[in-house]
Amino acid sequence: MSLVAGVDSSTQSCTVVIRDAATGALVRSGSAKHPDGTEVDPAAWWDALQAAVADAGGLDGVEALAVSGQQHGMVCLDAAGEVVRPALLWNDTRSAGAAADLVAELGAKEWAEATGLVPVASFTATKLRWLAEHEPEHAAATAAVCLPHDWLTWKLRGTGSLADLVTDRSDASGTGYFSGVTGEYRLDLLERAFGRSDVRLPRVLGPGEAAGRTPDGVLLGPGAGDNAGAALGLGAGPGDVVVSLGTSGVVSAVSATPTADETGIIAGFASATGDHLPIVVTLNAARVLDAAARLLGVDHAELSRLALSAPAGADGLALVPYLEGERTPNRPDSTGALHGLTLTSSTPAHLARAAVEGLLCGLADAFDALVAAGVPVRRALLVGGAARSDAVARIAPAVFGRPVLRPTPGEYVADGAARQAAWVLSGAEAPPEWAAADTEVFEAEPTPRVRERYAQVRDLTAPRLP
Repeated sequence: MSLVAGVDSSTQSCTVVIRDAATGALVRSGSAKHPDGTEVDPAAWWDALQAAVADAGGLDGVEALAVSGQQHGMVCLDAAGEVVRPALLWNDTRSAGAAADLVAELGAKEWAEATGLVPVASFTATKLRWLAEHEPEHAAATAAVCLPHDWLTWKLRGTGSLADLVTDRSDASGTGYFSGVTGEYRLDLLERAFGRSDVRLPRVLGPGEAAGRTPDGVLLGPGAGDNAGAALGLGAGPGDVVVSLGTSGVVSAVSATPTADETGIIAGFASATGDHLPIVVTLNAARVLDAAARLLGVDHAELSRLALSAPAGADGLALVPYLEGERTPNRPDSTGALHGLTLTSSTPAHLARAAVEGLLCGLADAFDALVAAGVPVRRALLVGGAARSDAVARIAPAVFGRPVLRPTPGEYVADGAARQAAWVLSGAEAPPEWAAADTEVFEAEPTPRVRERYAQVRDLTAPRLP
C-alpha cells in the first residue's frame, strides 16, 4: 500500500491525515493546536506540524505529502531565511486603511481586472503596504514574501534556500499581486503595495507538479490554499458550491471561467486543479452561533433545538451578524445588530432562530453574487464546524433556495492536500478518483421573506466604540 499525507494548517490548528494513495482510505490522523491571535510566529505552525505528525503516528511509509493552509497570511523572510516579524494573518484588519488607499490609487475595476480581487484588509498586498508604512525597518529587512502554506512546504524541503520557495495558483491568487488568468505575478502591483518589487516571491507550480523532496525523501506537492484544498477533498465540480462554516464563512464554486468583480464581493481565486474558484468570504460564521449560545447560556445542541422550535423568520426578529467587523460587505469597523425585538420575539427560541438565519442570509447574498457573475450554482455542500448544527442544515435550503448536502464531518482541507499528494506521486494528468463522502441531503421550501427582512436591516449597524 502506498501512503500519502495531507496537512491542513488552519487558523486554529494543524491536522494531518494519512491515506491510501490509491483508494483514499484513511489510515491514521493527528492534530495539534495553533496559538490564538491575528499575528503569529510561523515557528508555532512548524511546532504544531511536528506535534500533529507525531499524533498521527509519524510518517513511516508515507511517499508523498502536500500542505494546504490558511490563505493571505504575510510571512516576511530576510536574506538568511529568518522570519522578520510575526506573520499577519488573514483575519488581521489593521491594514483596512492601506486597502482603501490602494483601491483609491488604482481603482476597483483595475484591481479586479488585473488580479480578480479588490483589495480588502485580508489580502497580502494590503498587509505589505501596512508594513512599509508602519514598520519600515522590517520592510527594509524583507528579502522574500510567502504565504503560510508556502513557508511550511519550504521548511519541509529543508534546504534553507530562498530559491526553493514555491506556491501554487490557488494560494498565489489570494495575494493581490498575482493573476489567476495569466498565471503570472504582477510585479507592478507588488511595487505599488510594498514600494519595491525586488523581493523574492515563491515560484508558482502547476497542478500536480512536484515541489521537491524532504531530506527523508518524501515527495512534496505544491500545496494549496485551504478553500481550494477543501474543494479538491470534496471532489467538487461545476455547479457545486462549497459553504464552509468555520471561523469565517466561505462560499466557493468551481468554475471554468474567471471572474473580475469590481464590487469586491467576489474574490476571483484559482482552484487547485487548473480551474477557477470564485469565493465570497464573511468574517463571521461559527462564532455567530458561539455568541448566541453564550448569550442564552446553552450548548450548541440546545441552541439548535431552540432555533428549530421557532417559526421561520423569527416573527420579524433579525440579526445582522457583524460581530467582529465584516469582510463581505467590507465593513471592518462595524458591529452586530438585532432588529425587530417585540414582546412576541423576546424568547430564547426566537433569538436562536434569528442567529441561524442571520448567519445564513449573509451567505445567501454570496450565492446571488455568484449567479450574477455567471457562475454555475446548483447545490450547496455544507462543511465546517457550524455545519454540524442540525438547525443550520435544515434551515439552509429554505434560505439558500437550493438543495443542501452535508457530507459526513471530515478533514476535507487535509484530504484535499492528501489527494494532491497522491496526484503528484502518480504523475497522472488528473487527481485520483477517491470514494465520495457519505452525505445527508436537506431540502425545504424557500422562505424569501426571511431574506427580504434581512435585506431591510443589514445596513443598519453602528461602528464599534473607539
